[in-house]
Amino acid sequence: MVESASPSEAVPRPRESTGPRARLRALVEAPAFQRAVTVLIVVNALALGVDTVPALSGPFSEAAAAVDQVALALFTAELGLRLVAHGRRFARDPWSMFDLAVVAIALLPDSGGLSVLRALRVLRVLRLISAVPSMRRVVAALLGAIPGMVSTIGLLVLILYVSGVMATELFAEAAPDHFGDLGASLFTLFQIMTGDGWSDVSREIMKSQPLAWAFFVVYILVTTFAVLNLFIAIVVSAMEEEARLDLENDRGAGAGPEGEADSAAVLAEVRALSARVEALRAEVAGRPGTASR
Repeated sequence: MVESASPSEAVPRPRESTGPRARLRALVEAPAFQRAVTVLIVVNALALGVDTVPALSGPFSEAAAAVDQVALALFTAELGLRLVAHGRRFARDPWSMFDLAVVAIALLPDSGGLSVLRALRVLRVLRLISAVPSMRRVVAALLGAIPGMVSTIGLLVLILYVSGVMATELFAEAAPDHFGDLGASLFTLFQIMTGDGWSDVSREIMKSQPLAWAFFVVYILVTTFAVLNLFIAIVVSAMEEEARLDLENDRGAGAGPEGEADSAAVLAEVRALSARVEALRAEVAGRPGTASR
């Protein structure tokens, strides 16, 4: 009687799911590994900040420099592990390329004409964005809100320009420092839009033009309370959309690598059972008297 192979022997699992690259991918994607990278980023940020504090830069400068060098080496090793683990997927991930660019800047020499790159070491702290999922969602939402912001920015620029021309015509003589020309008017109106010292500007003009308050009140209502709130609404809407997409991705994660592995195991078992049935049929067909029956 022909012995049938077990499912694992009949159809081996894909090499990718159990090979060295898969184990390395599981390592770099493990929560403990991600938390360790986050802690390293925070420690590196504190070490970089020591050089900017005179009281600490003296006694702790050497220790901070050592921590910085160790952190840079660990960041480079971590990126190397991720590159090997993900292969071509590494280059297709924007966050991975961001991490690579930040670390590459830190690896450049900081002498001669590139001494300014020494100040750019602090950019490594921005890796905290890619390491923390909630920060990634916020940045993704801000980037997703850019198309909606374009039209709002256009509306704001239009209102600012029209108001600047009107203010120059109305208040150039009363306040030449603030509204003497179009450039000064635009800068002053931008300052008023942020709520910075608008009452001082308006009161100065109201000394010679008592009704000038109407212009500033309407301008603030339109820009500060209406148009600027549109930016907030667009960002909130983009963040809600990003959260919805993340929820859908989390729901579909069950059909990811684990689901594919389960399907492969079931398929292997089915093939093994099929091989066993075929073996039994061959054995029965070969017995004497089977054909006469």
